[in-house]
Amino acid sequence: MSQIRNLATGAQAFTSNVFLVVGDRTVLVDVGNEFDVVSAVEDHTDGLDAVVLTHTHYDHVGNLGDVTAAFDVDVWGYDTDQDGVDHAIADGETVTLGDDSYRAMHTPGHKNDHLCLYSEDASVLFAGDLVFANGSFGRTDLEEGDRDLLVESIDRVLDAVDEGLGVMHTGHGPSVTDRAYENIELAVQAARF
Repeated sequence: MSQIRNLATGAQAFTSNVFLVVGDRTVLVDVGNEFDVVSAVEDHTDGLDAVVLTHTHYDHVGNLGDVTAAFDVDVWGYDTDQDGVDHAIADGETVTLGDDSYRAMHTPGHKNDHLCLYSEDASVLFAGDLVFANGSFGRTDLEEGDRDLLVESIDRVLDAVDEGLGVMHTGHGPSVTDRAYENIELAVQAARF
């Protein structure tokens, strides 16, 4: 069973959450910004097999150079035209994080290259900046932001995930471990207004 830790917990910086998924394939989901993520990784594991990005806003990728230099890993994301992304993850493609398979869902609206990653077997969703705890949703006032597209993306995630979703790891704030599906429903209702 995979172990998932948020390495950005307690970081006094403008950063996204950074999830270390340890298992058969040890992966960082996002790398954060302006804190020593390399030391944080080394506190928990000897190395990384890959980096997977939910999207390429600066607060999610600012530490990318440090991570790739320290661990000599390839970076996976939706769009290889984005700086630092070595390999594309296509919509619907399966990726392994830790011990589990996740389906990648292209979910634009916050940023064009945004991905969510969902494992039905593990009952885990990496939501990036699409949705957050308590029905919050990603900003659409930044470049590439599109509220209508964001609503479509949240609807798509709702259709894909199980109503008994166990955990939703978000790009900012706390992970949702209780009634995660309901938090996504609240987000799409709020985003529609």
